Formats: sequence, structure tokens, C-alpha cells
Amino acid sequence: MSDPRRAFGDETLTEFVAHLSSAEPIPGGGSAAAVGASLAAALVAMVASLSRDRPTYAPYLASIDRCEAEGRRLAARCLALADDDAAAYGTFAAVMKMPRETDEEKEARRIALGEAATVAAQVPLQVVLACREIAAAAEELAGRSNRNAASDLGVSAHFSVAAAHSAAENVRVNLPSVPDRALADDLAFRTEEALADVERIARAVRAVVAAGSLREPVAG
Repeated sequence: MSDPRRAFGDETLTEFVAHLSSAEPIPGGGSAAAVGASLAAALVAMVASLSRDRPTYAPYLASIDRCEAEGRRLAARCLALADDDAAAYGTFAAVMKMPRETDEEKEARRIALGEAATVAAQVPLQVVLACREIAAAAEELAGRSNRNAASDLGVSAHFSVAAAHSAAENVRVNLPSVPDRALADDLAFRTEEALADVERIARAVRAVVAAGSLREPVAG
């Protein structure tokens, strides 16, 4: 069983995969999606790092600086969201085991379940939104960075799409239990909107990578 006091980011890859493949419910698909998003972000930072101190890419230094910082920030953010997702599921699972013999117990459980489901939907939405930021950083860097590492931006784009869709599954599965239906509708809308953005931006990244040409620097 994964130690609940230990962050997933502090585990080795072997340990995380072993925990993920065990019969324990934590970590699950939500944490896996967040870790996948973290890998996408790390690839952006890596490509930016590989583009430094090279005269060919000097005109793109502003983008390189910005995207390396964004990649590192988002990689850390998504690892933290993996922990948040596990915590949210742990709370939801505990609520499901609450007693429901009396009317008072049933009402307490109903309220707690709604609160837990709301958090369990909000956390993976944050992963989807992070994937949109990751894809945007990859798009800015594509054609403005080391062409020998361009395919890694394509991989990042694919990871962003996969992680976003995976996280969205966890948003959707919790929405029926969110008691505030206006909030549930908003969460659903924001999820689908961000998913469409991630897919659109990722397609642009892949197109630039396939073209293999350098682009104009980003203005400003």
C-alpha cells in the first residue's frame, strides 16, 4: 500500500508503478493522469534547456526562458495534483463507508458525499486546465527551440491530450453526485472547453514539429 504520508513525487518510478498496479485503490487513474501531465510538462522544460547557449536559437531566448520556467512549474503542480487526487478519492471512499441506519446518519452521509464528490470533480479539472497550459507552452516552443529535440515536443503534446482526457473521465464520473447542479454544469462546461483547447493546441504543436522549420520569435 502506498504510504499516505508520502508524496508520489518522492517515490521512485518503480515504487509508483508498483503501487498503481496493486489492488489498493490509491493511486488510481486520477493520479496517473496527473503524473502523465507532469511528464508532458517536464518534456517542455527539457527541450527549453536543450535550446540554451546555442546561437541558432538566441532570438528565441525569451520563449526558452518562459517555457522552461512554465514546464518546471507545471511539472511540480501536476505532481501535487496527483497527491490531491488521491486525497480526494480517499475522502470520498471514507464517506461511502459512513453509517446510514438512522435518518440523521443518512442526512450526514448525503451532505458529506456531496462535498466529497465536489472536490473529487474539481481536482481532476485542475489537471485538465494544467494540460492546456502545458500544451500552450509546447506550442510556443515548437519551431523556436532545438530542432533535434522537436519530436519531444510532439511527445509532450500527445501526453497532454492523453492526460487531459484521462483526468476528464474523473471529472465526469463525479458530476452526478455534485449536489449544486449549477456548479456541476459549470465544471462540465469548463472541462469540455479545456479539452477542446488542449486538442487544438496539440494539433498545432504536431504540425509545427512535422514541418521542421523555425518560426518567428514571439512578439514581446
